[in-house]
Formats: sequence, C-alpha cells, structure tokens
Amino acid sequence: MLEKNVILNGKTVLVTGAAGFIGSNLVRELFNSFDGIRIVGIDNMNDYYDVSIKQYRLEEISALGRDWTFVKGDIADKELVEKLFSEYGFDVVVNLAAQAGVRYSITNPDVYIQSNIIGFYNILEACRNHPVEHLVYASSSSVYGSNKKIPYSTDDKVDNPVSLYAATKKSNELLAHSYSKLYDIPSTGLRFFTVYGPAGRPDMAYFGFTDKLVKGETIKIFNYGNCKRDFTYIDDIVEGVKRVMQCAPEKKTGEDGLPVPPYRIYNIGNNSPENLLDFVSILSQELVAAGVLAPDFDFEAHKQLVPMQPGDVPVTYADTSALERDFGFKPSTPLREGLRRFAEWYYSFYIAK
Repeated sequence: MLEKNVILNGKTVLVTGAAGFIGSNLVRELFNSFDGIRIVGIDNMNDYYDVSIKQYRLEEISALGRDWTFVKGDIADKELVEKLFSEYGFDVVVNLAAQAGVRYSITNPDVYIQSNIIGFYNILEACRNHPVEHLVYASSSSVYGSNKKIPYSTDDKVDNPVSLYAATKKSNELLAHSYSKLYDIPSTGLRFFTVYGPAGRPDMAYFGFTDKLVKGETIKIFNYGNCKRDFTYIDDIVEGVKRVMQCAPEKKTGEDGLPVPPYRIYNIGNNSPENLLDFVSILSQELVAAGVLAPDFDFEAHKQLVPMQPGDVPVTYADTSALERDFGFKPSTPLREGLRRFAEWYYSFYIAK
C-alpha cells in the first residue's frame, strides 16, 4: 500500500472535462469526501452527444453549494489554460477532457488531435510553468489495441493501436512521461475500461441500445455477440481516481543526477469481462424491471448480430493487480446492479418527465 502524500482538504483542484461522465461524478465525490476543497472545472460543452445531459450533471454539482467554479472553455485554448493556472494556482490537476469514441475518430479525426493531443500538451505546459503536486490524467484500455495476451497488464507493450483515439491516448502517456522526466512533474495515467452508469455517455453501447429499444428499433450486436468487455461501474472508477490523486509518485534523483520520472500507470477495470450477449440480456431485463420497456417487450425481434466494426477489439480485460497492491482497491460492482441503477436513472430522466 502506498502512503498518502497529497492532502486534498483545503486544496485547489482543476478537473478538465468536468461536465463529462467521469468528471462530473469525480467532482461530486471530491466535494463529499474532503473539507475546504476548491474545485475549478472546465468543459467545452460540445455537442458530440446530448448537451442536456452535461447540463444536468453540472446542475447536480451546483446543487451541492460548495466552492465550485465552472469555466466553459477548451483546453486546446492555450491562453485560457495559462490564465486559469495563473489565477488559481492549482495544487492538483485531473485531466479528463478528451474527445471520446473509437468509431467517431475514424470519421472526425481533427477533433481528436485538437483535444487529446494539443489540449493535453497545454495542460502539461501549464503544469511545467505552475508546478503541481500531482497530475492525474485519463488514458484508456484502447491503448492495448490488438494485444493478444489477456488480461491486459500495464507491463505489456502497447505499440499496436487500432484507432486514432487509441493512438492519442498512448501519445498522452508518452508526453506525460517525457514531462515527468524533464520537469519532475508527478503524473499518473489511468487506463479506464468501458465505464458505464447513470447519466453516462449516450454514445456507449448500453445507452445507445436503450435509446433504440425504447423507439422500437433494432440494435446491432457486433462480432455476432462474441465481444467481451470489462464493464466498470462509474462509482468504482471515481473511487479509484480519488485514491490515486492522494498518492503522487515520489520525486527521486537517479545515478546520473537527473530526475527519475515520477510517473505511474494503472488499469481501472472490473477484472471480469462480460460477453456482449449476456450483457444485453441483463440490460433488457433491468429495463423491463425499471418500467423503461413493457413487460411483454419482444427483445429477440429487436436484435441483429453483425460483423466486427473497424477500430474495435474482440475483448477487453483489465489486470488490476497493481491497483490492488498500491491502493488496496479493486472495482467490484456487479454488472446487474450497475445496469439496474442506469435503468432507474433512464426512467426518471426520459420516461417519467
């Protein structure tokens, strides 16, 4: 177990992508866990998916009545990033802003370079010019690409991305490592595995499936249902991020008199891949139980098995042993329980209104 060396009580924290799924949940958890914490959130509020969900998440944060500042802006705007760092003097930075989505990166590559590469570079430059206690940033399970060995370990080579999105996330890790080495910036990258839950991203399979089923449309299940995904519930992701934030890699000097990069990488996943067909079956049962779908809904008539899509991989499976060793924590929310909470939220947000 690592010793906590970053005290978050009374600190000023920057969370980028604060209106996003993980970002908004993290902000609320930090306010609920620490006294006197001041959080600045930034998000460009783009319309990649329904902006009303982002606004809903921000309203949930504002309702807490804590020391919260939201800035609508883009981390690709270097002047804005520099201004925020100068004004607030952040102690800890959590970079969750990114253009997400594997398939979208095939048709809209420009936004990935802007947000995921230039935006992250701006954050690194700001951390260089305004030293922070800890930079925590989102990577992704997609960096494992076409790796055949499972479960995926952070010790594995990750040189075979199968999408631009994956390549940008691998680039983030490389950039962070070089800045940690050159400027002694303590940084930790987190490879998230298929995050799901209430008020999640509508482009994710479970959300998109639900939207289609509600409309009576057919859902497409890729790779003829033979995909496996390490579905990780949002609360488990946030708990992992919160623990990591408090344990910055220690600064050390190497034999050459230069800094040893204070740099770490962890997987945060459920360590339990689920077959996509089983996943869809559980989802449909919970949607019926929550009143989203009618009790006699003919699920079999609304599904279609189709081939694998470009950029997809057949399985994701996280080796979380390093996370368990260093933080005594392992995601553990059962899939059915997580999908039940999503179905109940979906009913209240879309159906009951």
